[in-house]
Amino acid sequence: MNLDILKDDAKTEVGSYFVTNYPPYSAWKSEHIPAAEAVLNAQPSARPDSNGSAAPLGLYLHIPFCRKRCKFCYYRVYTGKNSSDVERYLAALAKEIELYAQEACFQGREFDFVYFGGGTPSFISAEQLHRLIERINEHWSWSNAREVTFECEPGTLRKKKLQAIRDIGVTRLSIGIEHFDDEILESNGRAHQSPEIIRAYEWAREIGFDQINLDLIAGMVGDTDAKWKATVEKTLEMEPDFLTIYQMELPQNTEYSRQAKGSGGTSPVADWATKRGWINYAFELFESAGYVVSSANTIVKAVKDSDFYYRSALWRGADMVGTGVASFSHVSGVHYQNADSWEGYLGPIENGSLPLSRALPTTDHQALIRELILQLKEGQLDAAYFDKKFGVDILQEFKQEFGSLEEEGFALLRDGGVELTRAGMLCVDGLLPRFFEPQFREMQ
Repeated sequence: MNLDILKDDAKTEVGSYFVTNYPPYSAWKSEHIPAAEAVLNAQPSARPDSNGSAAPLGLYLHIPFCRKRCKFCYYRVYTGKNSSDVERYLAALAKEIELYAQEACFQGREFDFVYFGGGTPSFISAEQLHRLIERINEHWSWSNAREVTFECEPGTLRKKKLQAIRDIGVTRLSIGIEHFDDEILESNGRAHQSPEIIRAYEWAREIGFDQINLDLIAGMVGDTDAKWKATVEKTLEMEPDFLTIYQMELPQNTEYSRQAKGSGGTSPVADWATKRGWINYAFELFESAGYVVSSANTIVKAVKDSDFYYRSALWRGADMVGTGVASFSHVSGVHYQNADSWEGYLGPIENGSLPLSRALPTTDHQALIRELILQLKEGQLDAAYFDKKFGVDILQEFKQEFGSLEEEGFALLRDGGVELTRAGMLCVDGLLPRFFEPQFREMQ
């Protein structure tokens, strides 16, 4: 991983820098699939700090359809599928959940959180959504889930569809607005325009979702200081319950990345210092209005018990069943991924088997590192948590790494923990590889 992104003059070059898991995905291999199958066929592992109980359990449903493919998108999405293709996929998604419900690892367990991601979950119709949930509920429900999140693209929403989303038990609606400047939205390949954002948001408030999250992206091609500040100010006027902000990157398989490589590496995306400055502007503006920065990418209203539960659970070792094409799972200390092609995913399910493509069993030390780096993205670490769960004093185990963060002005060592400075929060993904095991430090 190229740590030059920490420099003030660093350009946004082609590559992935946003850390979401550990060990890195490139270490996951097909030869480890038996390890995933073994944990699915066994009783769940008990957390060492939980008096013998299993980890919380989440469900991720990948709805991979979109009206258009954004020029910065690197996800497995489809824009040309017809209605019969969509129906076939949704039937397979329900069947996959049925197959999981039969596995020994999940007997007697309920979902603590559910996440509809994409692609664009709101691409499917209200009728398709209801049919999908009816099929799923025949085998497994989430009636007692603490949190159910549903991602939306504003232009796909109608009031009837929003009501259907609310009716299936969604507690958090996440609307991908990305920006309010229509020229920027269009030039970056977004399918919606700003009037659709306002209309969808007003409908969502009328219907009464418990929580509404808005997404922004700092560094979209064509952005300027003035346009970014106007977007952040407009977003604050809407008073969302949550705000998520991502720094635009150039992963290998995006349209912008191909253009950059074709032009000798010239990047169309704002440099890292500019993106950090834009996010800091958003942080400070929302903080002045009473919001709280809860991670390097999220801002929440300062209300008790109001945060991203699914994120908190995942970053503290929760199990998650990822369903749908190319989805990622984490169960009893084993990472695994579904097949990432249309037929590679659908074929096995239609023949009655799970479409696993690669996996990686982790050691206790790797599980510790995973939780440490992910929780560090929240801006602070509690040493007592790691001592109780792993029996490790992280302040001693990683003394050199934490010391270097403090020397560089990215962290403060406190009695009982670590706290990132604002500078550390704004570039945290670039700080995390120093905690990786040596064999993984150059991987993405």
